Amino acid sequence: MAGGLVALLDDVAAIAKVAAASVDDIGAAAGKASVKAAGVVVDDAAVTPRYVHGFTPDRELPIIRKIAIGSIRNKLLIILPVAMILSEFLPQALPYLLIAGGLFLCFEGAEKVYEALTGGHHEDEGAAEGQSRAELEKTMVSGAIRTDLILSAEIMVISLSAVESEPFVTRLLVLIVVAILITVLVYGVVALIVKMDDVGLSLAGRESSFSQRIGRGLVAAMPKVMAVLTVVGIAAMLWVGGHILIVNVGEAGFHWPADRLHDLEHWFGDLVHGGFGGTLSWTAGTVVSALVGLVVGAIVVLIMHLIPKRAHAPRRTGTSQ
Repeated sequence: MAGGLVALLDDVAAIAKVAAASVDDIGAAAGKASVKAAGVVVDDAAVTPRYVHGFTPDRELPIIRKIAIGSIRNKLLIILPVAMILSEFLPQALPYLLIAGGLFLCFEGAEKVYEALTGGHHEDEGAAEGQSRAELEKTMVSGAIRTDLILSAEIMVISLSAVESEPFVTRLLVLIVVAILITVLVYGVVALIVKMDDVGLSLAGRESSFSQRIGRGLVAAMPKVMAVLTVVGIAAMLWVGGHILIVNVGEAGFHWPADRLHDLEHWFGDLVHGGFGGTLSWTAGTVVSALVGLVVGAIVVLIMHLIPKRAHAPRRTGTSQ
């Protein structure tokens, strides 16, 4: 009896060790997948605050909460099932999905560069005249969730590519962890950014001169923080998008770009011995990937801007007066 109990406890301990190792593996894989999706995450955090612009402070956090709930639904109820089915039954489609995603990232990054250079911008989604505050809020939340669907799809597919060789259950658990982790991270940061002005104003209104200085500093710093975040987001999109294209065009059969990038990274890495060589190699690869992303994105932007102009161009009737 005692021997059987000891054997049972040994089995339970062994199972616990395996479970702990599996949790560690899932955590490590989720961390790796999240890092690969970093460029999209930064862009998501940079884009979302504009959806609460113009609303009263008491509605900012509720709007962000609604968008976050929509985002987790996008990831878990729409994107996750599709991604898992494809990875299980049509894994050869993954490089092409990533190429499409890379093109989208390059397009978004290059278009933001174009808008910065020309002073143009997207019109605010749903900002129709005559809408009540409640209707406008509903419209803005819906627009944000639609935009999030595209960005979330990118995050999930990029994350999936990092664990595509893992068993089905591991892939599923990793993507669930990534979906929750990324959503909490992005919208937690967004909430912090959005409310930082209010925190600054509150501190600036206190009697303490130290609190007032901190408050005024926060209020003055937030536009600069948003500007930096926007630039970092654009750079990250171009870098990640370009790198995704180079690597997955190789996975699809055209290996020349990935081979040349690999050779370039090795060449820069060999210039300097030690840890700095690795940094130099990574920097070279990042810059080249970003340049590829910018060039490819600029081509897509040019095409996307020419098509509407051609569609709306007046046709000649061929008659003379």
